[in-house]
Order: sequence, then structure tokens, then C-alpha cells
Amino acid sequence: MTGTAPALAPLRRPARLRPGARVAVVAPSGPVPADRLEAGLDLLRGWDLEPVVAPHALDRHPTLGYLAGTDEDRARDLQEAWCDPSVDAVLCARGGYGAHRMVDLLDWPAIRAAGPKAFVGYSDITVLHEAFALRAGFSTLHGPMIATEAFLDDAATRDALRSTLFEPESVRTLGLDTAVALVPGRARGVTYGGCVSLLAADAGTPGARTPARGGLLVIEDVTEDPYRLDGILTRLLRAGTLDGTAGVACGSWQDCGPYGEVRAVLADRLGGLGIPVVEELGFGHGRAALTVPLGVPAVLDAPGDGGRCTLTAEVPALV
Repeated sequence: MTGTAPALAPLRRPARLRPGARVAVVAPSGPVPADRLEAGLDLLRGWDLEPVVAPHALDRHPTLGYLAGTDEDRARDLQEAWCDPSVDAVLCARGGYGAHRMVDLLDWPAIRAAGPKAFVGYSDITVLHEAFALRAGFSTLHGPMIATEAFLDDAATRDALRSTLFEPESVRTLGLDTAVALVPGRARGVTYGGCVSLLAADAGTPGARTPARGGLLVIEDVTEDPYRLDGILTRLLRAGTLDGTAGVACGSWQDCGPYGEVRAVLADRLGGLGIPVVEELGFGHGRAALTVPLGVPAVLDAPGDGGRCTLTAEVPALV
């Protein structure tokens, strides 16, 4: 597989934001608490942005209460926001569940024709990160959502996103002090990934990622017991999704059980790939979460002598 699959190529990057930019807020997955949404909007206004809430962002599905409205309405909100030339970025309000249900309802040729925009989210939004990469060819941002605790209550998480959106050249090198080498080495490639359980759920579906030769995989997750993480990684390995991957950067594993057990799973499932693996780089569902650009060329440094482990983008996340 690795000998025939083309190497990942850098994706089209969106423009950086400037004061006064108009940003749409959408809810592609789970229902959004109104008070948290309003608090997030106030923070965006404090950044001198003009947030515009999608029509169905506060909806709840009439029978399936874990969804923010119907699949059609959630898809329409994202579609219209993306294709509106007055909108400079699309920010997700929260994750949860539901992106898988609406991703195929989007008009991807129209989205591709509208061009790239800054798109921010994580968790369930991983499904859309993959779709923007594979169906539109756009780089996106694995970063905090505005109606979540990480964005509302953690200044470091907010600052990382703000810097990425407005001054992306200032945050090209990522890596908190917690980052260490699980497997030492150095690798170059194009970043891809997100919430690993969503990557596994996507595997084998129409339009899903084929072997990511030359890619730098970034993964994290929440509330997945070690045995479930084992199954998730095993599915990706068996599906050939990780064939040819150049390196792996792991983020947080919040509420996934004792970290020693999680680490043992990561070492067992990823250690045999013969590529550098960094753990606890500093992104995901945990606090002090960095914003990670997806679809950009980068270098993963995992020195085996206890030196600082980093993921360095070779170009700013936004142009």
C-alpha cells in the first residue's frame, strides 16, 4: 500500500482574520446551551470580531435530543455560512455527535468553489476536518469550540486560538512542557487527524482517507477506556489507514483511564510502526489546549535524550 499511495500534499490554507472580520458560528453535531453560546460570542466580540449565529445553532432534534436540530438544517447552516462571501471564518459551537449524519448532505463542489476559510473545531468535528481535506482540499484548525468549557474557562486555550487566527506565524512551533518522546526520532510530513475514535469510525466509509503516506498524524480522545483505545487503533491499523504515516503526535486522553494504561496501549499499538511518536504534546479535550493546523507541512521532533518535543509547521496555518 505504501508503495502505491501518493504522499499527502499540503492543502489550501485560508486567510488569516483581521479586526472586524465576520465569523459564522454553527452547530454541526450536538445541542448547544444558550448561555454558553452567548458567553462565547461575547469573547469573540472582545477580539473585535463580528460573530453571526447560524439560524439553527440553538435547535434540538425533535426526537433525538443528542442532535442540534435535523441533519438537513445542520448541513444547511454550514453550507450557507461557507458559501456566504461576507463570512471570513466558520467556528463550531461544540462537538458531541452528529457530524457523520450530515457530512454527505453538504454540497462539496460548491464548498470547494467558495474557497478556503478558517474552520475551527475538534472532537466530533474531526469528521468535517477529514471531509474538508479530502473533498475540498482545504486546511483546517483542530482547536477549541466557542461554547465549550475549554474556550470559556481556559485563557491559555483561547490565547492559542486567537494567535493562530490573527498572527499564525507566532505559533508555528507547538509543544507544551509535558511533551515527551514515546518513540524517539524526527519526521516531516503533512498534518492530519483529530479525535482518534472519529477517525476509526470514518475508516471504510465512502470518501474516507486511504493510507496517509508521508502524513503526520495528530490524535487525541476523551472518555475512551484503554481497551477501547486499543480497539480504535487496531481498526486503523487493520484498515491500512496508518500505512506510510511518517510520525504521530498524541494530545490529551481526558477521562480515558489511568494514563499509565493509556500509554501502554499507545506504545503497543504505535511503537511497532517504526516512526517517531510524541505523547502529551498539548492539544485535545484537556485544558491548555493548543490549536493544531491540519493539512500543512510540518516537522515532528522527538529527541530521545529528554530534549523538547515539538511539532513545527513549516508555513503559518493561515496566509
